[in-house]
Amino acid sequence: MAHTHSNSIHHATPDVAASAGQAEILDLDAEVLAEYTTAIAAWLPVQAAPRSIVDLGSGTGAGTFTLLAHFPDAHVTAVDSSVEHLRRLRDKACATGMLERVDTVAADLDAAEWPDLGAPDLVWASAAMHHIADPVQALGKVHDALEPGGLFAVVELAGLPRFLPVTAPADRPGLEERCHATTAHFDAEHVPHRGADWGPMLTSAGFTVDGVRTFTVNIAGSRTSAVGRYALAALQRLRHSVAGAVATEDLAALDRLLDIDSPHNILRRDDLALRTERTVWVARRAS
Repeated sequence: MAHTHSNSIHHATPDVAASAGQAEILDLDAEVLAEYTTAIAAWLPVQAAPRSIVDLGSGTGAGTFTLLAHFPDAHVTAVDSSVEHLRRLRDKACATGMLERVDTVAADLDAAEWPDLGAPDLVWASAAMHHIADPVQALGKVHDALEPGGLFAVVELAGLPRFLPVTAPADRPGLEERCHATTAHFDAEHVPHRGADWGPMLTSAGFTVDGVRTFTVNIAGSRTSAVGRYALAALQRLRHSVAGAVATEDLAALDRLLDIDSPHNILRRDDLALRTERTVWVARRAS
């Protein structure tokens, strides 16, 4: 019997182009950071291999497929607000023969009522909790859903990834940092929980924090062409965010990096590297 289904709890009409662009970045993130996601899964202090897993804010499935591979007897329920992201996830599950091991649920995690997610042994939330407007409510719902003794893994990024050396580009060194600094005020207002310490909040929600670990990422572009494609997609989104807010010279330099036909195009550079951090909090519900 096939388990895969989509249960729409709440979903606004999406901007299809924006959704597709975000899905591309999520897919590239999954490809480039696969070894780190696998390392995080292997680090989890599970007492027994989980059989029922919930992936909150699953996106297009980076965590879902890592967990399916690491825990071969597990079933994963992927939860996301984007129907398009979940469609891509189901397509991947079908293509890899994992359709029987995946459910998808479209849900707004800021809604007062969550869907029934069963009683999972493990809940995984990667780069998802900082998007939730009321994390205290969400943490309480996760705690109550988990099986006694179950684990909650919160994986968060300190900030958005960086790709260019600080000396680049030659005519506008420090361009990438200035662009990110321009968006910092918006992020502080609209994504206030990015970079938060989730430990005290987990403890307040009734969890025992079993461990915290930061994984530092530095992947040279020479290792995989996906780093260049990831940089291009990420800087295209950054350009949209900073238009009208940065110096004209910075915007022009950014446009040269993003112009596929330009000799200064970012894909032609040999000095790119993906630099970021992932911090993981692992918390347990009391037995």
